[in-house]
Amino acid sequence: MESLDPRVRLAWTVGALIPGAFVGVVAVLAARFGAPVPVTAALGLAAAVVALGLVFAVLRYRIWRFEVREDSLYIVRGVLTRVDTSVPYVRVQHVDTRRGPVERALGLASVVVYTAGSRGADITIPGLTPDRAGELREQLRELATESEFDAV
Repeated sequence: MESLDPRVRLAWTVGALIPGAFVGVVAVLAARFGAPVPVTAALGLAAAVVALGLVFAVLRYRIWRFEVREDSLYIVRGVLTRVDTSVPYVRVQHVDTRRGPVERALGLASVVVYTAGSRGADITIPGLTPDRAGELREQLRELATESEFDAV
């Protein structure tokens, strides 16, 4: 099973800073405009949100794995709820690479696998180098095309 690039932890940490900053700003503004909220308690709550996000990012990285198998893409993920997903190549509609601003800054990319079937059943593999993301995208496209011809 293949793991993600370690830099993805930093991307997930940045994602954890956003809710923590939001909680801190709202609490400070509430205290500033007369709400009975001690500023130290508000900042403590914001720090707790950030700390939980950091722990979650580390645990998420330790668990996240994927494997390109002969007939399917297999993914293991989840911190509180473990999710094992097997995506048969015959269900793959198309595959894209995606690079958001944080990913670009960290030199990372994601592969998005769009599947046939239920709405929202798309799979994203984050935390890959751009080269690995491109290779994986092409590999999955080829396997999906081959499985389409095998199914006929």
